[in-house]
Amino acid sequence: MSQRPSPFTRIPAEFLPFADAASADLPMGQLLRLSLFQVSVGMASVMLLGTLNRVMIVELGVAATVVAIMIALPVLIAPFRALLGFRSDTHRSAIGWKRIPYLWFGSIWQMGGLAVMPFALLVLGGHSTLHVPYAGEALAAISFLMAGVGIHMTQTAGLALACDRATPETRPKVVALLYVMFLIGMGASALIVGWLLRDFSDLRLIRVVQGAAVVGMVLNLIALWRQEKVRPMSAEERAAPRPRFSDAWSDLLSGGRAGRLLAVVFLGTMAFNMQDVLLEPYGGEILGLSVSSTTVLTAMWATGALAGYGLSARLLGLGRDPIRLSCGGILVGIAAFSAVIFSAPMQAPLLFFTGAGLIGFGGGIFAVCTLISTMSLPEQGFAGRGLALGAWGAAQATASGLAIALGGALRDIVNIQALQGNLGTALNSNATGYSVVYHTEIALLFITLIVLGPLATRKRRATGPTGLPEFPT
Repeated sequence: MSQRPSPFTRIPAEFLPFADAASADLPMGQLLRLSLFQVSVGMASVMLLGTLNRVMIVELGVAATVVAIMIALPVLIAPFRALLGFRSDTHRSAIGWKRIPYLWFGSIWQMGGLAVMPFALLVLGGHSTLHVPYAGEALAAISFLMAGVGIHMTQTAGLALACDRATPETRPKVVALLYVMFLIGMGASALIVGWLLRDFSDLRLIRVVQGAAVVGMVLNLIALWRQEKVRPMSAEERAAPRPRFSDAWSDLLSGGRAGRLLAVVFLGTMAFNMQDVLLEPYGGEILGLSVSSTTVLTAMWATGALAGYGLSARLLGLGRDPIRLSCGGILVGIAAFSAVIFSAPMQAPLLFFTGAGLIGFGGGIFAVCTLISTMSLPEQGFAGRGLALGAWGAAQATASGLAIALGGALRDIVNIQALQGNLGTALNSNATGYSVVYHTEIALLFITLIVLGPLATRKRRATGPTGLPEFPT
């Protein structure tokens, strides 16, 4: 039976930025539908890291330390992404699905965590009739852990499924498109949820958060529908012993390339993310920018990230080496943080906004290219793609959470010492703490370049019989 053509085929290719990401095995309609899981993950991430963060501190009066602990809980799940990916590689079912069951259960965990979260937060904020010691903290911790498990499981299995269906030629463009959809999910949900919670009340909080849980579940159901082929397995195949995680992990690291690449992902992600909670305060406190002006920073960063994703997809599609492109992203990051640092003594807001955009641009190139490099690792052994993607996600998510915490703590500690005069008269300024964080990020980027260096491959020039380079004819 012939397959009905997708409505996207009627749109000229120049109006679809990622039109060349489609292939015969993954048409554009199915690719866009599959990418909805990234919209769901982006929405849940904004709820956990942004919207509910503010609600707990401002509207519910929860201590900032408790809020920080709750937000850190999903990060604790990140190291288990490698195990989740490995389990999806080796999953056995009667119909032969591997990724879909993990997408499904990840969706349930994500929805369940968000569904019970508003009630847990209200109890945590003291809005309860019966007082039970630490009930709010326990319930909130469980809901954040559930949502975190769902996010990590959904994203790991979804990325693996997309890479399974993509061809080697279209895989970089597919990854870039999935990143774009993640940004769209974060940006759109932040605007919508912020607008819905403009008149805060307990009932509205419950409706909005539980509504987000339902929307996420619906998006994931649409995304996973008929995305994985049915490959029936016999009872003997299902009963056969599975590979051990330790064996697959050893196989992944056996060449030495995987361990170095994961170290690069960890260090580079830390370098690009330590400023996550500092750019807007830096613009307001040091450069004197208004609240409306500093909110543009997110748009600048997102625009830069989108440009980085698009450029990466284009260059990788032309056969460029992802490792060398990662080096380019790191160099852009060094220039970006330098621009942010110099914007303070020069009192140059334009330089500051340019630096924010370049941070997103360099970080986007680095993320896409290191992910593409990680995806090629299983080709060297029996370790599956889910394990490799899970390991990349574990390194990236763990480094991101750790970097945000270290960035804020380092800025506070240094500023206390600077304002007390312990660092000298020249450094007695609120800008000192920010500057130390940005310089630390530059140092981490240089360290990342050093670790990445041995992975960079040089294309050798053709040589003749004498060993000298041949002249083109």
